[in-house]
Parts: sequence; structure tokens; C-alpha cells
Amino acid sequence: MNEKYRGSITFSQYDVVPTTQVSYNDGQEIIGYVKSTSTPVGTISFKGTRIGDKHAPTVVYFSSKGPFMPSQGILKPDIIGPGVNILAAWPTPIGGETTSASSSVTFHILSGTSMSCPHLAGVAALLKSAHPDWSPAAIKSAIMTTADLINLGNDPIQDETLEPADLLTIGSGHLNPSRANDPGLIYDIQPEDYIPYLCGLNYTDDQVNIIVKKKVYCTSRIPQSELNYPSFSSPKESNVQMYTRTVTNVGEAISAYMVKVSGLKGVEVTVNPKILKFTALNQKASYNVTVKSSDLTGHSQGYVVWSSDKHSVRSPIELFPHINVI
Repeated sequence: MNEKYRGSITFSQYDVVPTTQVSYNDGQEIIGYVKSTSTPVGTISFKGTRIGDKHAPTVVYFSSKGPFMPSQGILKPDIIGPGVNILAAWPTPIGGETTSASSSVTFHILSGTSMSCPHLAGVAALLKSAHPDWSPAAIKSAIMTTADLINLGNDPIQDETLEPADLLTIGSGHLNPSRANDPGLIYDIQPEDYIPYLCGLNYTDDQVNIIVKKKVYCTSRIPQSELNYPSFSSPKESNVQMYTRTVTNVGEAISAYMVKVSGLKGVEVTVNPKILKFTALNQKASYNVTVKSSDLTGHSQGYVVWSSDKHSVRSPIELFPHINVI
């Protein structure tokens, strides 16, 4: 039976006796049944492979969740991907097993970042193959702005408690490789753009030199939330928060995108301009987001979405009270 903090998440694993893992709530029902009779009876029935669970995908309890304390102006996580009970194969026998039969086994069930990381890396490699001129930041942007927010039951993606997951749990959502291949707009970042960002985090010149592996001086600094990221995150330090973003057109050469803001309860959001027009591929356009809030005591989250006739480019936005890092 799961411990309470593990919620509804169960794992495929083998034991020395016939065993099944049940969720915390199901376990409580079993305990209640055992206590209700002096002759409790239980049966484990194998029903075969079952697909189409309406709760899928569900975020596992050990998934890395935000906020990202060293740089609260960057929303983390960026994205979520398949990571639990993944059938993983490799060309050599599994090491460390004790049975003779296992010497020929070349696959296993694995869970965790050991699985979600190669899924995301594989999608990134496919996108780089399809778009050789895209930078790593462009690939990340394409994955983030096209991600899924809805599960198979057509409800918001849930966490381990089967409650709707917040932005600090799912980031931009669950990756959708097909849509990522044609995102419409991307938020690009060049390597040199990170230098004023790092300087803005109050690293010294020497520390930035170590990170970027060349001699630089912090003559320019930007607020961490001003990095041209595909998402917005900012600890509230004043009643007015301002962001600037630049997008690059990788969709239709002649296109127009209109903006819509959703969520963000208790705050006033203004985007300027409200329409981005393009006449060529790889053309860039910038916009500003202004958020006004007089009394933000908790988290406020929502989305900034740019939509054309063929594309929807969604960026999550998370506002929260400033958290002091000790």
C-alpha cells in the first residue's frame, strides 16, 4: 500500500511473493475491509495490459517541482514527459541480477528522470533533425509552447492526489512532439544573452567567466524575468511587474497572431501590442506584458496565448510573493 505522500501513483515491480501495489486511498479501503471481518479474503487477478486510463498522464509525487529558488524569475519545471513504468530496452543483458534466466533479459520497467530525460532528449534530437537551423533555446521553446494541459479524460492534468496540477508541478505541460515540430512562433535565446542574465543574478565577473568559459565583464545586467524565456515567472516585489519578450516567426510567412490572457486571478494584465503581424519567415516581433496587482498574498497563475489561423503559442505565467533565499 502506498504511503500517503505517494497518492495514486503505483509502480510495476517484482517481489518474491505474488504482490500488487495499490494507491493510498485504495489501501485505506482494504484496511477498512480487513477490520470489518474476522475472515478477510483477497485475490490478485491479472487483467492483462490496459490502456486508456482517463487520469493519464498524472504527475508522479517525486517529480521535480518549483519554484526554482536560485532564480525565481525562471518558471520551473519547463516541461513534463513520460517517466513512470516505462518499458526500457538496451542491447546488453541487465547487470546485477541474481537469476540465471535474467542473463538474457534486455529490457526492464524503469521509472524517474532516467526515463523522462531520454524521452525529452529524443524529441529534441528529432526536432533538430527536422530544423537544423534551430538553436537549443528554439527547440526548448517549441516543446514548451505546444505542450498538452489536458489528460485522456479531457480534464486538466492531475498530480499524485488526482487534483489539478499547478504550474509549479507541470510547467508548460506534457510534451506533444507532433505539435512541437510546427510551433508557429519561437522564443529564441543566443548564448551571449545569458551573460547579462547571469550578471543580474549578482554573480561576480570571475564567476560568470567560469560559467561561460571566456573573459567577460558585467557591464550589462537584466532582471532574471527578462530573459527571453517561453514562460513568465516573477516573485512580486512591487505592485507593477513588466516583461518584454521577442518571438520569431517559423510558421507561415504572412501571418498574424492575436493575444489572449487567461487565469491570473486578482491581477490586471495588459499586453501591448495585441496583434503581431509577420510578412516573412524568421521575422522577429516584440511585445510587452504589464501585470498590476495591489494585494498578491498567494500564487496567481495563467497563460499568455498568441493564436493565428493555424497555430496557438502558449506561455505559462506565474506570480507569487517574493521568497527569501537563505
